[in-house]
Amino acid sequence: MTFELPALPYAYDALDPYMSAETLEFHHDKHHQAYVDNGNKILSDLPNMGETLEEVVLNAHKQQNQGLFNNAAQHWNHNHFWHWMAPNGGGDKLPGALENKITEDIGDFATFRGKFIEAGLTQFGSGWCWLAMDNATGKLEIMKTANGDNPLTHGKTALLGCDVWEHSYYIDYRNARPKYMEAFVDNMINWEYVAQLFEQGPMKAAA
Repeated sequence: MTFELPALPYAYDALDPYMSAETLEFHHDKHHQAYVDNGNKILSDLPNMGETLEEVVLNAHKQQNQGLFNNAAQHWNHNHFWHWMAPNGGGDKLPGALENKITEDIGDFATFRGKFIEAGLTQFGSGWCWLAMDNATGKLEIMKTANGDNPLTHGKTALLGCDVWEHSYYIDYRNARPKYMEAFVDNMINWEYVAQLFEQGPMKAAA
């Protein structure tokens, strides 16, 4: 298993003015690349940790290999993060089945928006906020995790995640995390990708 940095699914300036080309260049080319490089260095000295990235994340977590877990989990998180955003994204125009499930489990869009943004704002320090599906019940929920942790290690499937590490927003918003969170929900979420993950159901690797 070797980690590889994926190409962005859009141009560096495609999310302007909500996320600048400078932010994407640093975040993708420097930060994500570092997780890939550091993860590969650690993996090179270990026996087989899994055939998929999900398996590596879970095995590193179970074995309490914090160095590998930090980098593998962040690699996994970012692989999805780039797809969780899209030009002309965000807002309340969700695919029907996904919208119905969010309404059933969390509340209407305004309620979801408020709870998701609150999770991002109340995650102290570095971390992520999530819309996740419980693998046992199929119920959707809002959650937050510290540093590189993600729903995989909690028996849940990530449908949407927002990176609230400062390198995600400091160039564009300085310390104004609330403005970044609002811009993410209102203008950047790729709801089609979220719906795709929702339709796939619980991740087998996280079951």
